[in-house]
Amino acid sequence: MLGVVIGVASVILVGAGIEGLGITAEETTSKAFGTESYLLAQVANVGRLTAKQRAALLRNNRQLRREDLVYLRAATGEQVQYSPYSQRQDDVKRDDRLLEACSILGVSAVLSEIRDVGIVDGRFFTEQEERNKSYVAVVGDEIRTYFFPGASPIGQTIKVRGYEFLIIGVQEKLGSNLGRSQDNSVYIPDTTFEKLYGPAKSMSIFARSKAGSGLSLDEALEVTRSAMRVRNHLGPKKEDNFGFLTPDSIRGFVDNILGLIRIVVVPITLISLVVGGIVIMNIMLVSVTERTKEIGIRKALGARSADILVQILTESFVISALGGFLGIAIAWGLVLIVTNTFDVKMRITYPYILLAVFVSSGVGLISGWYPARKAARLDPIEALRAD
Repeated sequence: MLGVVIGVASVILVGAGIEGLGITAEETTSKAFGTESYLLAQVANVGRLTAKQRAALLRNNRQLRREDLVYLRAATGEQVQYSPYSQRQDDVKRDDRLLEACSILGVSAVLSEIRDVGIVDGRFFTEQEERNKSYVAVVGDEIRTYFFPGASPIGQTIKVRGYEFLIIGVQEKLGSNLGRSQDNSVYIPDTTFEKLYGPAKSMSIFARSKAGSGLSLDEALEVTRSAMRVRNHLGPKKEDNFGFLTPDSIRGFVDNILGLIRIVVVPITLISLVVGGIVIMNIMLVSVTERTKEIGIRKALGARSADILVQILTESFVISALGGFLGIAIAWGLVLIVTNTFDVKMRITYPYILLAVFVSSGVGLISGWYPARKAARLDPIEALRAD
């Protein structure tokens, strides 16, 4: 029974961890990408591309430049709002402290609306500051805790490429996504970004339907796609020479990864249930041997082979099923302890409970079949002679 308890608890705990990972990825994606926004880029793909695939996309797709942003705003700006999105990895300094490989992001003031950027302290920069190419910054939680532990960084300064930036806002904590920290970001006006790094060879553009336009995400995306196809003189049969990234595509990618984890990890945890089944079979074989005389007496009094078979199978099934329910209870308690004690998301779902119960019960029946069959075939006269 102990083997079954451990096996069932393992299956449910692993399942709860996988589901919790999915919840965390969903929340993180929503915070970092937005729920109604989409990204236009030369190559937009969340999955891994081979070198050949990437090279083909780079050859086919044209680079997005500031002229494209100006065109989109002029052609569709009444329905959709746009923000440039340029990114560089650079060091951030303050006095004698250094934080390496931070994400320096050049964006427009409207990005806070497009992506629902959560500001927990201060504010996002304004369009006036963007036009004035001001040296202002909104920083991530990692930068706040590294340079200003226990204090508000609003009104303080940091240095990027030797330029001093006034911190005017702090973004909410996002955590990591696919192993990469999302809290080491520094948002600065796109115009200031160009002063630091020069005009981008190719930029990305975040977009979202304007409030009051009545457009859904898909409809707004289609408006942008149509405008870009017109700009690039693409005929009806020609493929897009640009890429889009949406929240659904990111969720689909995450779901694929979680699906692979389920396929690999869950069967491994079920091995412990097989081990428990082998133990149950051995115990039932010992039980049949010890009760040989009892079985002989039952058969002599009229019990059929089927009665003996059902009795042994029932005992084996009850042992396994009871172990399964104990495993569920233990797993449920451990999930409650972990989620309430640590900052970890776990969620028990019914499919994993049903899987654990079904497999544990099945293990009980399969494991009990051979001992039950052996007991049912005992000759009553030979069984009565047993000591």
